[in-house]
Amino acid sequence: MNGKMDGRADGNGRGYQASGDQHIIEHYHHGEAGSVAWAGVESVRQPTGGAAPMVLRDRTELMERLRAAVAPGASNQVYVLHGMGGCGKTAVARTLFQFATTEGNRVGLWVNAADRTSLRSGMLAVAADRGAAESELSAARNGLRAPADLVWKRLGKSEYPWLLVLDNADDPEILQDGGWLRASPRGTVLVTTRRAGVHWWPHAELHHVGVLPREAAAQVLCDLVPEAGTMEEAAEIADHLGRLPLALTLAGGFLSHQVIDPWTMTKYGRHLDGQGRVDLIDQGATALAREDARHLIARTWQLSLDALADQGVQESTALLRLLACYGADPLPLTLLNSPQINRAVPRARAEVALRGLLDQSLTAVVDAGVRCVQTHALLLASVMADMPREQVAQLTSTAALLLDAVVPAIPERGRQDLRMSLLAPHVLALLHHATDASVVAAALDVAVRLACALHRTGDYLSAWELASAAAAITEPKLGPEHRTVLSAHARTGRALFRLGRFAESETVLRHVLAVRERLFGPDHPDTLDSYFGINHPLQQLGHVTEGITLLRRATDGRERVLGKTHPLTLQARAHLLEFLPIAELAAEVDDAAMPLPQECALHLGPDHAVTLGARLSYALALLRLGRFEAAVEDARQVAEDYDRHHGPDYALTLSAQLLYARAQAALGHMDSAVELMTVVAHRRELSLGAEHPYTTRSYELLEELRAKAACQSADYR
Repeated sequence: MNGKMDGRADGNGRGYQASGDQHIIEHYHHGEAGSVAWAGVESVRQPTGGAAPMVLRDRTELMERLRAAVAPGASNQVYVLHGMGGCGKTAVARTLFQFATTEGNRVGLWVNAADRTSLRSGMLAVAADRGAAESELSAARNGLRAPADLVWKRLGKSEYPWLLVLDNADDPEILQDGGWLRASPRGTVLVTTRRAGVHWWPHAELHHVGVLPREAAAQVLCDLVPEAGTMEEAAEIADHLGRLPLALTLAGGFLSHQVIDPWTMTKYGRHLDGQGRVDLIDQGATALAREDARHLIARTWQLSLDALADQGVQESTALLRLLACYGADPLPLTLLNSPQINRAVPRARAEVALRGLLDQSLTAVVDAGVRCVQTHALLLASVMADMPREQVAQLTSTAALLLDAVVPAIPERGRQDLRMSLLAPHVLALLHHATDASVVAAALDVAVRLACALHRTGDYLSAWELASAAAAITEPKLGPEHRTVLSAHARTGRALFRLGRFAESETVLRHVLAVRERLFGPDHPDTLDSYFGINHPLQQLGHVTEGITLLRRATDGRERVLGKTHPLTLQARAHLLEFLPIAELAAEVDDAAMPLPQECALHLGPDHAVTLGARLSYALALLRLGRFEAAVEDARQVAEDYDRHHGPDYALTLSAQLLYARAQAALGHMDSAVELMTVVAHRRELSLGAEHPYTTRSYELLEELRAKAACQSADYR
């Protein structure tokens, strides 16, 4: 062997073909990928979205049909409950869920399907509940394996029959795009949605859930406040509220919490008569004949807030308006425990304000893995629409500051923080609501950092969805050449690369690079970041020379602008070791005053992500140079350290073990190399799937090693 190697693209890394038929695969995750250990919602065994009704009124025929759907032997069917917001679809689903898990001997699984992130997180938690391995879940979460396929494979193998509820599926495209909605012979699926179009729900059995009949609606109020009036008085109030279950629940919550001077239903009705109309419609559902849902909700929540103000808890109004700046998904309560909340609600009064909202049934505390507050989407929309314009600007600014306080300024690699995943839909909701340019820019900066944080835990799908959606929302508001909009696009391109969509990644990153060069010049940190980032898809697409040229620009520019020992400079220098021609590589390694890994450890510490990445790149460089004994020891040590820090299924742990196996083979230790490659190939199959190109390539390398081991054994004989 003469050590000569030429580069070629292979999967998500770069392969090196040696004259001695050596193949080394190095995956580009340095400084980017995070721990791939599974983290998700704490449980899918409990419904979310508020408390179950005391008694489910009316709905008799519907419940009979649904109970039959979870009877012994019933399966392989999808049922869809559709109707306007606030009509009680979730209440019906909750009631069936309780019946199925207590009397139907079924496993109950509940997933919030309101947005892509919540749906995917919940469905992967379903897969975990049904026995999916951590490596399978990690690969699905970071986009290296089709998540829906994994979920339905596990549901199909469930030992026990199940009921799966997909709640709040008001955007059916999400279910269709991901292949999430399927039938299974092992269970029954129940969907709640506002969208009634038959084309959204092929092969499903649809059931409309409308407003309640007059008598049943009156009985709901009497269930909640039996001493407040007669059935006829309750019926009159129900008529005023359009017999909408959510409006009735809010009204009952108000009446049941009047202690010093309890209201009668008659008094409550007189106040309803005096309410003005809010000109809104409940989008995506059939409207009421005379009144729309948001108008009816507005009538009830304002009375509740007035009552709280009379009791000295006027801060509840400000808190509800602040919550309206976010989305209807579970919102971590830690977000409200920040000094920044003083701009909207005195921090010392935030607890009292929240308790007031809870007492009036205006919001609920739920467990989504961490303690959260969750408010009905229709109520939030009504509050936001009724908010004075000047307050929208002030409160969205405060909402952005609260998010800014909890999202890391410089996200680190590590295990998934569930709070970060839960914040994604709220950042997007805030970007939709914000109109002031400074607030939009501040919220977008949070969105980019949050996408980066998700990216660095290996949740590439969520990072891509958040970054691309944030860019789409804010580009019309801030302009296509706004610096933070460009950062959102850049983050989108980086996530696309991790998802294996190299051509799309190159297109996005090339556009960002061109604009940054024109606006900021070649030495701006953002432009240098573009030089560095675009190298990865360029290498995979075969544009090797261009990629190296741009990586050199990034390295030289970072050294000039940031200094030779800055982490980003050291990171770029490490990456060069993977791509330099052999002659230049030898000079880079031999002429250095100190080996690059030692330099990184000196300035950053031995366990820093850049240091570990530099050690892996340096071991690869030694192998490329034919210095096998040094390479095998360095590869062994870095593989052990990656395993210690991130676990055996971490992408770079496997890359380091693969490199170690190749170095062992180069020294003739074929049995050890085969044993190690067997583990690598098996773990990649578990985490990526049997058809993934990385898995295929690993097994190809394993067969090559086995063949060489057989030849070696024959020679000895």
